[in-house]
Amino acid sequence: MHIDLNGKSALVTGASRGIGAAIALRLGEAGARVGLHYRSGETEVKDLAQRVPGSQIFRADLEDMQEVRNLFDDAVAAFGGLDIVVNNAGVAVRVDETETGRAWEEAWDTTLNVNLKSVTLLCRLAVQHFTTRGGGRIINISSRAAFRGDTKEYMDYAASKGGVVALTRSIARAFGRQGVLAFNVAPGWTRTAMAQDVIDEHGEQYVVDDLALNTLTEPDDVATIVTFLASGLADHATGSTIDVNAGSYVH
Repeated sequence: MHIDLNGKSALVTGASRGIGAAIALRLGEAGARVGLHYRSGETEVKDLAQRVPGSQIFRADLEDMQEVRNLFDDAVAAFGGLDIVVNNAGVAVRVDETETGRAWEEAWDTTLNVNLKSVTLLCRLAVQHFTTRGGGRIINISSRAAFRGDTKEYMDYAASKGGVVALTRSIARAFGRQGVLAFNVAPGWTRTAMAQDVIDEHGEQYVVDDLALNTLTEPDDVATIVTFLASGLADHATGSTIDVNAGSYVH
């Protein structure tokens, strides 16, 4: 099946590495012009831009809501409009639940700001923008943790991703008639820097043993699904969640 995104413009957050970089590459290969957001990893995102023709680079700290607004406005100005927004950027902040100091609160603040509040704001801006253009597609990268939960050290992460799922479903229900489609993609363990710390500590087999398949999910496995959702070929799946976690959790 050939996916043609020529004439479309997309914004991908967290595009400097991992899943975000793979998504940007796939969208670019399909013909889209891609806005590559990053906070750190300037060298990596510049290298990626060389591989995605017509792309633009945007830096923003997603903990700062004014920078989030500027990111969206700058992407719209650069491309003359957006058709696709992929909220991929996220953090997983480990926090000890026995912590009695400010560290616990700070971890939750950072996680909710980056993983949920910035996503909510970008979705809000996208909905406002799309409804003036006849529609558009929002694809939010959630997590299997939104459905099965996570360990006690990462309850903040699971809670933030659960919020993303509910947000996406609400957008799909509320704005579908205005042509706004919204989807969740829920990865599990994926070969990214976020997972590498666990792999380094316990070995890759420790992670693979949690899966129903024999190999670890790769960023491109997620990127392929995102590109398909961005194509318009699955619009009647709006509001749904696509599990890309090697059968480790099927909700």
